Amino acid sequence: MSTTTAPERTTMNGKPVHFRNAKTVLNLDSGFRHKRLCDGPTFSAGDACAYSCAFCYVEAMTHKLLRHDHSELKDLDHMDIVVRRKDAVETLRKQLLALPDAVRTQQLTLYMSHSVDVAANMDLVRETVAACEAILELTHWHIRMLSKSNLLPNVAKHLLVKKVNQVSDVKARLIFGVSTGTLDDALAAAFEQGCPKVSKRIESLHWLQDEGFRTFGMICPSLPVRDSYQEWSLAMMDAIRATRCEHVWAEVLNVRGKSMIRTCAALHAAGYEWQAAELQRVSTDKAAWEDYARKTFLAHACRTDLLEPTTYKTKLRFLQYVTKETAQWWHDHTSSGAIPLGAAAIH
Repeated sequence: MSTTTAPERTTMNGKPVHFRNAKTVLNLDSGFRHKRLCDGPTFSAGDACAYSCAFCYVEAMTHKLLRHDHSELKDLDHMDIVVRRKDAVETLRKQLLALPDAVRTQQLTLYMSHSVDVAANMDLVRETVAACEAILELTHWHIRMLSKSNLLPNVAKHLLVKKVNQVSDVKARLIFGVSTGTLDDALAAAFEQGCPKVSKRIESLHWLQDEGFRTFGMICPSLPVRDSYQEWSLAMMDAIRATRCEHVWAEVLNVRGKSMIRTCAALHAAGYEWQAAELQRVSTDKAAWEDYARKTFLAHACRTDLLEPTTYKTKLRFLQYVTKETAQWWHDHTSSGAIPLGAAAIH
């Protein structure tokens, strides 16, 4: 497998590809630190994903940037394009080499990627491998990778076989996770357009666990549950083998930009009328939204199989954007895994 930057293809996963000349791909002080997904550093090789998830919030983060820098993107829907950062791996290496040794030798965890999937196709797998090689070679950092793909084992296999520049602890420095808020392949396909089946993602996670790689869970986005939140949580935790995950992140739908409108529309179009109507209901009623979020959280928080066997602290890391009215409740549940986010969060 070649480890060069992904080739400048004109299409990717059926969408046109645009490249932009980004000065940076590495952010040392990312807000994802507050989500405890990293210790500050994040890496991203793009700004618009090869997948087309209806709930994607990246457009709200990059809209001004892309429209300002690229007039040709002005009239294009963010969901219909792939935006790559040109020469991403070379830029990463330059940024890493420019860092003081004191930073590069710290035991930090880097998160990839906050804006695009790292393994949406084999070209991106190769690019991710090359990025990981640079990080493993030039730093002492650990790398947390999240994907909605089933191709993460390809990343793991190549990095393990190569033993990057004789780095002996490759396996110990990689942490893999796949995300899903449902185990229903058809339901997931309704609002995670273009992504591999959930069942295939879970299979890939099991392979990584069986091969001794470090893993984490990511149960999101979680839609309202029609029957029992506890039974749904049990099924999710069993599926990802929560006892074999280092941590389990979870979240309801992250509402930014048009994410809620698109998700409701996608569910309706696919015939999931109850889910569409319920999501619409909770999105227009603050009390209903809070009830939905708390039920989701409490279903996970009551699980004793999420306790770390040595410290008996919870593995759960539940992400919730709070308001002035709700912040105290979530703050009071931080010992059970709640992570209050947003300007109103109590720190």
